[in-house]
Amino acid sequence: MKTRFLVVALITFLSFASAQTDKRLKGIEKQFNSVLESTKAPGFAVAIVEGDKVIYAKGFGYADYENKIPADANTLFAIGSSTKAFTSALLGMLQEEGKLSLDDSPIKHVPELRFYNDEMNNNIIIKDLMRHSTGLPRHDGSWYFFPSDSKDSLVARIQYHEPFTGVRQQWYYNNFGFLLQGVITERITGESWEKNIEDKFFKPLGMNRSKTMIDGMKNGTNTAFGYRLDDDRNIEKMDYFDIAGMSPAGSINSSVNDMSQWLKTWINKGKYGETQIIPEAYVKEAMSSKMVVSGGMPKDEMPNVQFSNYGYGWFLHSYKGHYMVEHGGNIDGFSASVALYPTDSLGIVVLTNQNGSAVPRLVRNIAADYMLGVNKTEWAKEHKEAIEKALEKKEEAKENTSVSNVKGTRPSHNLLDYTGFYENKGYGKFEIVVENDSLFTEFNGHKQYLNHFHYDTFEVLDYEEGKADTTAIGNSIKVTFTTNTTGDIDYLKTDIEQMTDAIAFKRTPNTLDVDAKTLEQYVGTYDLMGTEIKTYIKDENVLHVFVPGQPEYELIPTALHKFNFKVLEGFKIEFVETDGKIDQVKFIQPNGTFVAKKKVD
Repeated sequence: MKTRFLVVALITFLSFASAQTDKRLKGIEKQFNSVLESTKAPGFAVAIVEGDKVIYAKGFGYADYENKIPADANTLFAIGSSTKAFTSALLGMLQEEGKLSLDDSPIKHVPELRFYNDEMNNNIIIKDLMRHSTGLPRHDGSWYFFPSDSKDSLVARIQYHEPFTGVRQQWYYNNFGFLLQGVITERITGESWEKNIEDKFFKPLGMNRSKTMIDGMKNGTNTAFGYRLDDDRNIEKMDYFDIAGMSPAGSINSSVNDMSQWLKTWINKGKYGETQIIPEAYVKEAMSSKMVVSGGMPKDEMPNVQFSNYGYGWFLHSYKGHYMVEHGGNIDGFSASVALYPTDSLGIVVLTNQNGSAVPRLVRNIAADYMLGVNKTEWAKEHKEAIEKALEKKEEAKENTSVSNVKGTRPSHNLLDYTGFYENKGYGKFEIVVENDSLFTEFNGHKQYLNHFHYDTFEVLDYEEGKADTTAIGNSIKVTFTTNTTGDIDYLKTDIEQMTDAIAFKRTPNTLDVDAKTLEQYVGTYDLMGTEIKTYIKDENVLHVFVPGQPEYELIPTALHKFNFKVLEGFKIEFVETDGKIDQVKFIQPNGTFVAKKKVD
């Protein structure tokens, strides 16, 4: 342990020393500290690579804000979607080995995979997964709100994900495409994506602190905690987010010292030292334009960005006349930027423990200004001014707007009628319950309060320590309940995917456990306009109904005296009690309600 500590200390010292001797970086740390101040970030780390040398690597602020434990160049941060270049590079290596072609259909390697329609099944190739050209929007709610440890279970959801355009018609970011890439590597190699990443990259590149699973953060040393700014711009700790099932899209945790080795490899055409890690041909392909992200002329606010394209796991831009290859990353409590300027043999990595943070962009641009010898922009100052303006506009909006709901409306049903399980095969399943005369649900382990908005629309508010987050009223996710022809709540719909119609979750009412003795009161013969309908118990405590000329139907208890037909959607039965005895039954179905009287033996 002592030896390891000495090695780490030596690396940190050397990194710091080199920063002091490189004249190009004179004054840069003042700028970095300004970013820390203007963003209110707990901490960050940055490394600068030139050619095959790390010329700067240092941490700022805190890895653990509460305990004031400093961040350094070896601190582990979640890198989020900066993981994607690793995943696609595995496919580039497999192609070099002749084990696949990037023009293959992904279904060739994952036979059970199906997309939403035949056009997609027949035309999508692996390259489409790598460059975000499948025609699918994000559908991130599927894995974020309904996470799974199983990659295969998430793959099964893809069949139900609706596209918004045709294959290769438009670029649109999609994490499931990178999940599929990871699964393809698993099917070909017989090893997990996690082990492939470790064996193909971490070990040969000496990325000894890097991890592919969240356990590496939870159980490791010198690891950062994630934070966010609350509505009052106070620093608030966040839980780690485990995306084990979606790992090929964004689960790597690393340090800037480790990520520097990754940058060296790309700067040097896939070589690390004398070893060719990534095929040179693939490196060139990956950093070349494959899809246009956004077209048009340079924007007034970003005149130095001449284009915005995508390669394989990399965004492609220009920066003040220099070709830039970059990918950011955001996952709960962490943000990242991994950037290459290949014609300048320059690489910059910035990792921070702030959620949805501007820090990676600001620090990266400051470092680029110094290293590229271009006119320096006061990035921290510009950001501070932008934040101040945004806060002013936010306050003005609060004063000038009100919640745009229809006042004085009520839900159409009793709250109990909204309870039950709701499922969408492309997303997942959840339950809505009643507690203390209010509706609640749970997403990803977090309790949510359903606040009535208007009519049958509710908004989903975070619920912690017995209180709902009322500050989010009017701006939170909204859900709308719909009814079928028999008046039952049948679907919950929500706009969690903006590029498609509302995502619909089918309701299954809660069922009751009813013993045979209780069911006995419903047993008998009922007269419906001369037709005798029989109800009886089978299989110990399961009520059935038989109508002449039809098969017998199993009934599912949903409430007192109320049953649904197990196999007929929109059909239900309600027994009527008079003076303590069941004397009628209502058959409620799409074409009307029919009443049958119980015959007395």
